[in-house]
Amino acid sequence: MNAGGGSGGYWLLADIGGTHARFALQRRGRRPGRFRVLETGAYPGLAPALKAYLRNWPGIRPEAAALAVAAPLTGDRVRFTNAAWSFSRSALPRRTGIARVHVLNDFEALAWALPGLAGKDLAKIGRGRRDGGTPQAVFGPGTGLGVACYLPEAAGGPAALATEGGHATLAAGSDREAAAIASLRRRFGHVSAERVLSGPGLANLYGTLAALDGGAGAKVGAPSAIARAARAGRDAHAVEACAMFSALMGQVAGDLALQFGARGGVYVAGGVIKGLGAAFDRRAFRRRFEAKGRYEGWLAAVPTFLITHPRPALAGLARFLDRHAGPAD
Repeated sequence: MNAGGGSGGYWLLADIGGTHARFALQRRGRRPGRFRVLETGAYPGLAPALKAYLRNWPGIRPEAAALAVAAPLTGDRVRFTNAAWSFSRSALPRRTGIARVHVLNDFEALAWALPGLAGKDLAKIGRGRRDGGTPQAVFGPGTGLGVACYLPEAAGGPAALATEGGHATLAAGSDREAAAIASLRRRFGHVSAERVLSGPGLANLYGTLAALDGGAGAKVGAPSAIARAARAGRDAHAVEACAMFSALMGQVAGDLALQFGARGGVYVAGGVIKGLGAAFDRRAFRRRFEAKGRYEGWLAAVPTFLITHPRPALAGLARFLDRHAGPAD
């Protein structure tokens, strides 16, 4: 796969999270190519990382760019939530040499990808069937917890709604979850969904469960180590942490389906789920997704999916530019 020959007519796509920055080049109507992944922490800011990527192809000067960033977009100055980067949106064209630069929230970009995902791009969890023409919600744990929604029939055409839903307060669905959340509240003050449903959140959950059982000094490993221990069944608290993580993911997914009216489906993204592998309990996820009392039947008809596309945010950025890039691009 490539992004075409020549030096003109290119778009730059960039998916920039708290840990990794993923880049690609694309020509209108073609698939993205020339993929590269850079470590976010290896660069002092966004513009230097963009320039480092483009140095791989000195003859190419993109005419437009779409950037997905793990940050709220409330003004000209953008500050990353989980990385020490900030930048001025208005200054990007001058600093990068790219005339048109569109900046999207990272999960807003994922929302743009949803209508084009099918087949091997998705792994279905449980029952339900997509209701075409209705909203689709996407969320997922990574360094943080992102949430967005695709609106196929918004005023003026399809749109993606970026949110900060990952910072909504996390509720308990059992006594054990209530005890864990109470312990986390004493530590953090406010327990958002992100405090538990993220890479760092899985570590928070593991340490909290161990402390509740008298293991206050237990060593808390990286999320990948917790997942490995759970899959091997050699650490009871790792097994419990991953099971509780899965159930709470389903609970939040059900909340999003109700809040957005997402009869088009709820989609789970993020590297943490991939890292959990078999430790992610799909049955527990789906049970808690539907466990909404009087709305259990409503939710039973809503499908849930894991996104298995290797670069969904870049696909979403390409779809966004197909709709929003001007004729000169």
